[in-house]
Amino acid sequence: MRVFVAGATGYIGSAVVRELLGAGHQVVGLARSDPAAEALTRAGVAVHRGDLMDTDSLRAGAAAADGVVYAANQHISETTDPAARAKAELNAVEAIGSQLAGTERPFVVTSGILGRTPGQLLTEETPVVPTALTAPRLQVELSAIALAGQGVRSSSVRLAPTVHGPGDARGFVTALIDRARTTGVSAFVADGANRWPSVHRRDAASLYRLALESAPAGARLHAVAEEGVPFREVARAIGRRLRVPAVSLTPDEAGRHFAGFLAAFVALDNPASSALTRRRTGWNPTHPALIPDIEEGHYFGELSQESGAGR
Repeated sequence: MRVFVAGATGYIGSAVVRELLGAGHQVVGLARSDPAAEALTRAGVAVHRGDLMDTDSLRAGAAAADGVVYAANQHISETTDPAARAKAELNAVEAIGSQLAGTERPFVVTSGILGRTPGQLLTEETPVVPTALTAPRLQVELSAIALAGQGVRSSSVRLAPTVHGPGDARGFVTALIDRARTTGVSAFVADGANRWPSVHRRDAASLYRLALESAPAGARLHAVAEEGVPFREVARAIGRRLRVPAVSLTPDEAGRHFAGFLAAFVALDNPASSALTRRRTGWNPTHPALIPDIEEGHYFGELSQESGAGR
């Protein structure tokens, strides 16, 4: 297929590009800057100039493609207004969808798992209920899934909150490491039994490819390799690498200790299953799990890191 990828130079998108190229697909990447265009060219990717705010460029890219991947998931740590960011993403998805309607071409969008069903196991068939954490961006997923009724083979890849691996510069693991370095302790809340799902970046990329190639219209897919890693184990692994103590904090102490966006999430218990995804697509994660990946050392500058679409 000739695949148009929005977000092709990002942490997730660049891994998706590499996965698609490795499977023999042609890739056209959206680039808003000269450095992004150069990175795509080096990776053997055709360049389509434009950006996520330019809906005309998105429509043109989609119109010329056999399928589209929207991998431009903006990270929750970014400081821009969440509602405005979600509105921009909704406009982008709707613009692409307008070009694919009635063609039965595949359209894979990016969504997330974090905060959907706190304390309960989330499956692909769990009823969608907006929460304070999910409401701003939920409409993006719902809009994409609705395209299945308009002749688009649309699907949503819901990413685990910890998409880990070399090159992770802005994710939760990196933020936790930075906080532990700054404070001299690697902290968790109460007994730290709350669970975070995880997936290696390259395993997530393989699910995007499978969704593009074969996911049925309207599918919700979970990029989850581990249903839930106890938060205290993440904190302890970080503490071992930094040689700082892993400590338990009360909720009040945690609110003061975890600066910025982390404070709202460190106590969340958010297990999620990918059993249906695996059965429906044949997805089989093979890359390191979260704790072994932390222990490899690349998060601490001990191994070379992957970065960008050109690697």
